[in-house]
Amino acid sequence: MDDRIRGDHYRVTDGERAHFLEQGYVHLRGLLTETEVAELETTYDRFLRREIEVPGRDYCDMAGDYGRDPEDYSIINVMLPRRYHPGWRGNVFERRAAAVVEQLCGDGMAIDYDQLLAKQPHRADAVFAWHQDMAYWPDTPDRRTATLWLAIDDSTERNGCMRFVPDTNSEDRLRPHRPQFGDRGESHALGTDLRPDDTPVAVPISRGDVTVHNERVLHGSGGNRTAGFRRAYILAFRSEDTVRIERELGFTHSHNDDGGVLEGVGLEGETR
Repeated sequence: MDDRIRGDHYRVTDGERAHFLEQGYVHLRGLLTETEVAELETTYDRFLRREIEVPGRDYCDMAGDYGRDPEDYSIINVMLPRRYHPGWRGNVFERRAAAVVEQLCGDGMAIDYDQLLAKQPHRADAVFAWHQDMAYWPDTPDRRTATLWLAIDDSTERNGCMRFVPDTNSEDRLRPHRPQFGDRGESHALGTDLRPDDTPVAVPISRGDVTVHNERVLHGSGGNRTAGFRRAYILAFRSEDTVRIERELGFTHSHNDDGGVLEGVGLEGETR
């Protein structure tokens, strides 16, 4: 086992922490072992086969509108899997991620939501538009965020790995965002445009690795041009106070939330 791993603890280096704080993201290698990923993969694939029930829009396509037939999904999106499969709570990814987040963000952080994103094979349209996560969320006093993106499959440029625009987390204002498919009642996805001076960086990572990014760094990903899935498991941590405020507002990150709460909060955030 990697000497950076001691039980549930993963050691983040000073250089990695500095990269996260300055550039808005960081690549951490080998957060989970092959055995640990394989154990998670068994449950992950049960979600994809719909053996674990996920109601309404919490099982949807992130590359199209809510009306698409599941057989035609390009990016299978499962929101809040730990809600729908409570046995997953406290798994090794959650435990080790919490140790990483404490090192990157300090004390008082909690899981805000979890998510599964699987790009289907041979789907050039399995694209995530450029966006900042904060465009979706309510603005709160404590904006500390660490979103961990775990590769269940090797994530490459050919199958649509994460891409970031470094240092956009330091801009004074969020970029203007707009719905990607119709309006927020028809699809969840928001997007924005790159500027001429933006320099995107592709970040291929291996199975068991993670990228970690904050709420303001601009990121997106391309389509899947391979014969295999590109599966990712996401955990988003925010401060305990922020999670409490969100829940008091009725904001749960469920796509089944009342459209007014989800749409109003998400679009209001882009102007801040």
